[in-house]
Amino acid sequence: MSGIEVEGEPVPPDRHLDWDGCFNVRDLGGIPLPGGRSTRWRAVVRSDNPERLTPAGWSALMAHGVRTIVDLRNHDERRADPWARPSGLTTVHVPLDDADDAVLWTYLWDNELDGSPLYYRLFLERKAQRCAAAIAAVARARPGGVLVHCGLGRDRTGLIAMLLLALAGVRPDDIATDYELSAPRLPRLFAALGVDDQTEVIRGILARKNTTARAAMLDALDGLDVEDRLRAAGLTADDVRGVRGRLAGA
Repeated sequence: MSGIEVEGEPVPPDRHLDWDGCFNVRDLGGIPLPGGRSTRWRAVVRSDNPERLTPAGWSALMAHGVRTIVDLRNHDERRADPWARPSGLTTVHVPLDDADDAVLWTYLWDNELDGSPLYYRLFLERKAQRCAAAIAAVARARPGGVLVHCGLGRDRTGLIAMLLLALAGVRPDDIATDYELSAPRLPRLFAALGVDDQTEVIRGILARKNTTARAAMLDALDGLDVEDRLRAAGLTADDVRGVRGRLAGA
């Protein structure tokens, strides 16, 4: 992928972004769309928890054009920023999990479905309204880039990125490719957090289920009409147009 210009600023060929304090940050621009187009740079960024950003990291985020942060975490996961969040940012909290739904989460844990796209389709069926609320937060964000994040930037962020990209018209293969980009980034994040690396555990779960992360993502998208599902859950036509305008310029 060659570097391009957006509003006069150079965009690096690598979609990954180096923001001090985060480990799994990437721009959702430059992904192929039908007709030879691609998703817009600096429109939506996905990441792990930005609370760990240093002052240099926050400066890099602002320089990239991010003006709205959509936080998908539960209330009890949120902490105060060690360094002040820039005043030019709007943070929108849209807790995605519905952690109080013990029946759902017990089922996901007992069946080893969490931690990969194995749980996406079931979650979308059960929690479509929460997914629609997260998509609407992106669609209705003020001008400027939008950062979507959870804790690791993999599971909840991966689900919302999947839905955003599907609404924009990105092909399932390319959505799966984007999802796969997180795995190599996470070992350094686990080390920084002082927790066990989940990489091999999740790979083992997927192997026992005779699948891969990529195949699980493709299965989650197979036959899924994302717009229809989210519209039924409360996403408006204006929201759909807002996502497509932001990510696809149409």
